[in-house]
Amino acid sequence: MRPRVFPAPKVPAVFVMFWVVKLLTTGIGETASDYLGTVSIPLAAVIGLGTFSTAIYLQLKANAYHPVRYWVTVLGVALFGTMIADGPHVALGTPYWFDSIVYLGLLCGLLTWWRRSEGTISVHSITTARRERFYWGVVLLTFGLGTAVGDATAIDFGLGFTWSIVLFGVLIVVPFGLWKLGLNVTIAFWASYVLTRPLGASIADWLGKDSRYGGVGWGLGPVTLVGLLLFAVLVAYLALTHSDVDHAAVHASAVREPDPVLD
Repeated sequence: MRPRVFPAPKVPAVFVMFWVVKLLTTGIGETASDYLGTVSIPLAAVIGLGTFSTAIYLQLKANAYHPVRYWVTVLGVALFGTMIADGPHVALGTPYWFDSIVYLGLLCGLLTWWRRSEGTISVHSITTARRERFYWGVVLLTFGLGTAVGDATAIDFGLGFTWSIVLFGVLIVVPFGLWKLGLNVTIAFWASYVLTRPLGASIADWLGKDSRYGGVGWGLGPVTLVGLLLFAVLVAYLALTHSDVDHAAVHASAVREPDPVLD
C-alpha cells in the first residue's frame, strides 16, 4: 500500500499568531477541564475524550491543512491532555513533579522514535500520514507534560500562579534566544511548544481561580467562555485571510530531506 502523501504540510506556518492561538488553547484546556470537573467528572471525561476523538479523526482523515479543523484539534488535545495529566495525580496520588518526569520520558521516547523512523522531527515535514500521526502523538504528550510541570511549580513547589507565570514567561524566551545563538530551530520549536502549556495554564488559573488559591477570582466558566470567544475570532481571521499558510512549503517537495543538524 502506498503511503498517503499530502501536497503541503498539514500544519500552519509558525509565526506570532501561531503562538497566540496556541497559548489560548492551553488556557482554555486548563479552565474548561477544571470547570467540567466541578460539574461532573464523568461528564468531563465524556466531553474531553469525545471532543479529542472526533477532532483528531477528522484531522487525520483530511488531506490538506485547514485552520478551523487544525486548531479545533489542538483545542481538543488541550482539553484531553489536561485530563490525562491530572488523572494520575487524582487517581493514584502521585505528585505532579513525578508525573512531569514520566511525561518527559514518554515525550523524549516518542520524539526519538519519530526521528529514527522519519529522519526528521521538523513541523515543516508533516507531509505524510505517518509523520502526522507522530506529530499529534507528540503534541498530546507536550500538553500532558506542560500541564504536569505547571501544576508542579504552582502546587508541589509552592510558587503559586503568579510566580509560575513569571517563571514560564522567562523560560519561554530562552529557546528563542538560544536559536538566535545557533540552536537547531526544530529543538527550539519543540522546547517553546512545551513551555506554552504551563504558561497559558498558569495565566488561565490565575484569572479563573479565587484568592484562596492565589487567583483573581473571575471564575473558571467565564474565563473559559472569554477564551473560546477569542479563539473563535482569531481562528476565523486565519481561515479568512490564509495568513498562516506556509506558502514556501506549498511549492516544495512533498517529502522533505532530513534535518541536517539532527542527523
